[in-house]
Amino acid sequence: MKHFNITITGKVQGVGFRETTKIIANQMSVNGFVRNEKDGSVYIEAEADEIFLEEFVNWCNEGPDRSRVENVSFTEGEVKNYRNFEVYKK
Repeated sequence: MKHFNITITGKVQGVGFRETTKIIANQMSVNGFVRNEKDGSVYIEAEADEIFLEEFVNWCNEGPDRSRVENVSFTEGEVKNYRNFEVYKK
């Protein structure tokens, strides 16, 4: 089990990014959360087996159809044992 802190920049707010991320995370058995940031980016904390996390990050580089991802950065963090995947709304 690994934990990634992921930041995605580009046209990623107002395009269904968080909702689509939840669907993809559930399909890939990824737990954690996604939220919009004040700077226009999307922040995700994701936990899963390494192979699923790699696929999840690959998907983050594409995003949903209406998005335009410019950059995806991630760092490994401490596993927090999330039970599901949540969309955080401000």
